[in-house]
Amino acid sequence: MGLHIPIGLAFEEWERAGRQLSGLLNSSSWWLGDWLVYGKDHYADRYELGIRAAGLQYQTLRNYAWVSRRFEVERRRHALSFQHHAELASLHVEEQDAWLDRAERMKWSTKQLRQALKAERDGTTQEQDAVATTRRLAVPDNRLQWWHKAAVEAGTELGDWVTATLDAAADQVLRETGRSLPVE
Repeated sequence: MGLHIPIGLAFEEWERAGRQLSGLLNSSSWWLGDWLVYGKDHYADRYELGIRAAGLQYQTLRNYAWVSRRFEVERRRHALSFQHHAELASLHVEEQDAWLDRAERMKWSTKQLRQALKAERDGTTQEQDAVATTRRLAVPDNRLQWWHKAAVEAGTELGDWVTATLDAAADQVLRETGRSLPVE
């Protein structure tokens, strides 16, 4: 039980395999949820035997089934994970769709979606949107790897290194043009 990866596998191939595995994992949650819903609807008398045969924890399977019931196949978003949907499952259908639209448009991770939901409840939604959009930047993999090496050499986290490097570059450009720095 394991994944054998050939020595010398190119990064791009390794990365593609990770995306495919992630897609399978995401799909399997839906598949198990749909399987359970069907079993409950068609084999109520033998349903628990099927659950035991699956070999997964009862609570995990119940969660899969609950989320699957809350999102018909046509409403599920391929660009978002099962976990995105699980975060929204307790909401009304209209709210679910609105949040799914937002999460898809903003390309939010599950954590970012959870934070946006919390911000909405706390009344700080606009601020959350501004922060989420400023954190997205498309960077070629080779540059990201190069920057990561530089951050390691500097003894800092990548995010801190990028922020410090950009701040230094902005400071230099603004000093050369005689503009002031932003006040925090």
